[in-house]
Amino acid sequence: MEAANTRGPKFLRKRRLKVEDVNVVDDSMLKKAIGGTVVGNLMEWYDVGVYGYLAVIIGELFMPATLDPALKTLFSLGIFAVTFVARPLGGVILGQLGDRVGRQKILVFTLLMMALATFGIGILPDYSAWGIAAPILLVVLKLIQGFSTGGEYAGATTFITEYAPDKRRGYYASLLDLGSYMGFAVGAAFVSILQLTLTEDVMEGFAWRIPFLVALPLGVIALWFRTKIEDTPAFKEAQEAANRASEDAKSSADAPKGVIDLVKAYWRELLTGFVLVSAANTAGYALTSYMPTYLTQTLKYDPVHGNLLTLPILVGMSLCIPLAGHLSDKIGRRRVLFIGSVSAVLLATPAFLFMMHGAIWSTLLGLALLAIPVTFYVSNLASSLPALFPTSSRYGGMGISYNFAVAIFGGFAPFIMQALVTMSGSSLAPAFWVMGMSVAGFIAVCFLKESARKPLPGSMPSVATDAEAVELVKTQDENPDLDVDSLFDEAPANH
Repeated sequence: MEAANTRGPKFLRKRRLKVEDVNVVDDSMLKKAIGGTVVGNLMEWYDVGVYGYLAVIIGELFMPATLDPALKTLFSLGIFAVTFVARPLGGVILGQLGDRVGRQKILVFTLLMMALATFGIGILPDYSAWGIAAPILLVVLKLIQGFSTGGEYAGATTFITEYAPDKRRGYYASLLDLGSYMGFAVGAAFVSILQLTLTEDVMEGFAWRIPFLVALPLGVIALWFRTKIEDTPAFKEAQEAANRASEDAKSSADAPKGVIDLVKAYWRELLTGFVLVSAANTAGYALTSYMPTYLTQTLKYDPVHGNLLTLPILVGMSLCIPLAGHLSDKIGRRRVLFIGSVSAVLLATPAFLFMMHGAIWSTLLGLALLAIPVTFYVSNLASSLPALFPTSSRYGGMGISYNFAVAIFGGFAPFIMQALVTMSGSSLAPAFWVMGMSVAGFIAVCFLKESARKPLPGSMPSVATDAEAVELVKTQDENPDLDVDSLFDEAPANH
């Protein structure tokens, strides 16, 4: 009797992770998912690069010949900003749909919209042919592009992170930004080659349309990849659980949330993501969208050579992004993001000072210094941000936090930085802006939960092989990256 009393209350058996609970990634499907998302991201950013480098010509052709040249330039830059105005709307609407009808369907839709809108710019008659209808239609096409882009990056990151094995999520997700920046570089290089090999009359006559027309075959290739992939296992599992629990008390956890409910439930995560994306994109757009303006207007480089100086830096940075993503799988997302924010604060001023020196070697060195924090930042956004939200609300949460930040601190980055130069009279003003935003980014990382090597919220563990699944189950009690109790609390109701 005494021995029985020492046992106390009835023992409650702890829930154990089983091999059948673990998702083993289909390697062939993972490769198709990577191909479809990377090629799609490359095409999206290809358009950004193309338009940015052709903005002056487009301003000339789509406004009356009698209009002041400064107003034409303002018009073309305003059109660029229109794209970002539409992104939050696309992020909210397409993000909600992606959590309901599936990631793959929305990604096919966004890519189709972007390809057709970009091609439409290439065949759109200019002001001399259609009058005021030409710039109006140009604005409409850019709005369509912005709307589709709002759903593209959020969907692509959600898609690839849900497909990737936990231990290599940082590497695979970083391939998206490799595609993004390489797409920008390809678009800029294509335009630069045309400018160097063709006369100004030929460029303004027809050749400026060629880069936009190429978007259609690029889009067809990307669409082919995307139609070959299935929705992610995590999404399917969450959707099935939500359907089974539709009349159960747990349905609110498994079902996708509307915009208001999503903001109420995840406002801390949304705010953390917003600030982090704002800091990263301030540095990123300083290097891409703003740098051609800074080099030509502030440092007085001629337009062609000012543009060309950024290309080797963009290509080199693109190739380093997967290395930084792989590093985050080893040492953690937070550490790599801390490196990004701290290096931005330390290197921004030296970077702009080197560029102000005026020599080509010093300009390249300055651009390279600015590329360092951008590399550590962007290589981790695609793996860190989706881990803020559960599967049922991941696409929607990404769509809000990412696109609002990009719209405000990405699309307006060139305007803000050039305005600071004008108001202060200092060529170092953009450096101080980058530093200030990265201080905010550092604070955001402090509130970020470490997600490297861990299952995504609302998902069961994901591994590359059956042997890894067996080993994970065997070592679940001593695995520091696995909290089995919270895993079953967060996972869909079918477990």
